[in-house]
Amino acid sequence: MAIIKGNLRTCNKGHKYYKSSDCPTCPTCEQERKPNNGFLSLLSAPARRVLENNGITTLQKLSAYSEIEILQFHGMGPASLPKLRSALEENGLAFRK
Repeated sequence: MAIIKGNLRTCNKGHKYYKSSDCPTCPTCEQERKPNNGFLSLLSAPARRVLENNGITTLQKLSAYSEIEILQFHGMGPASLPKLRSALEENGLAFRK
């Protein structure tokens, strides 16, 4: 028998899931929201959410920030930077210096 960790929760859409943290994000809803293409599709859900919540939804908007500024956002880790850097470079852009 599998041991279930966390509390059973139900999101606004009726999805049931277990979470042990205080994070209110439903994993099913998050998977449904994940873009199929674009630079945001390359990122983990927390990294994608932090950019979206800060209005960074295009590479042009991303290029207005330095790497240090991006890393200061809660939920953004150093593993995302190479993906973001590559996406910028492929489009002739770069992080602000």
